[in-house]
Amino acid sequence: MPQDGVVLLHGISRTARSFHKMELAIGRAGYAILNLDYASRRKPLQELAEDIHPAIDSFSGSVGGSVHFVCHSMGGLLARVYLARHRTRNLGRVVMLGTPNGGSEIADRLMRYLPYRTFFGPAGQQLGTHRDAATAELLPPIDYPVGIIAGDRSIYPVAGALLPRPHDGRVSVANTVVDGMADHMVVHATHPWLMRHDEAIAATITFLRDGRFAIGS
Repeated sequence: MPQDGVVLLHGISRTARSFHKMELAIGRAGYAILNLDYASRRKPLQELAEDIHPAIDSFSGSVGGSVHFVCHSMGGLLARVYLARHRTRNLGRVVMLGTPNGGSEIADRLMRYLPYRTFFGPAGQQLGTHRDAATAELLPPIDYPVGIIAGDRSIYPVAGALLPRPHDGRVSVANTVVDGMADHMVVHATHPWLMRHDEAIAATITFLRDGRFAIGS
């Protein structure tokens, strides 16, 4: 039987290691895995999309089934930019965990400060809720099955105070939503640990298989 594959895209300032627990679970469910590292703090989204293309293109050609994407935080925006530019021939489903589809209110507050701009780099400037025309053009409407998992727990008392509730300490639940999504759910997890949360992992695998997070949802 053809084997489906899953591309894992970590968030800004993270690495492929952050997906270790999720990677093992998805692999046990029978999927081939491409867990990509990319220079999240060094380039804007459009350049990162070109950087990851050769590996994804090769992976897509090596699996006999569909190619799905599972993305944390900014990785979900990167997937949207990538799929707008390089639509995978055998595209399956996309799961986003804590992705700021509507932008991050935290980025709005911090991008005026040099330490933020220096640390998070060009892509960090594209994470705000007020997107210029060029950034908005990178993120056209979705026309593929997307499931979104948001968190409602924060371990950041200061940053959390700047966000409308509920939120995961980095992104409000409301701003994870994107028009055209197939399903949406909230788990009691904080932003950095969403991809290690047992309920989120189980729901991700269910969505990859069924296109919904739960039967009847």
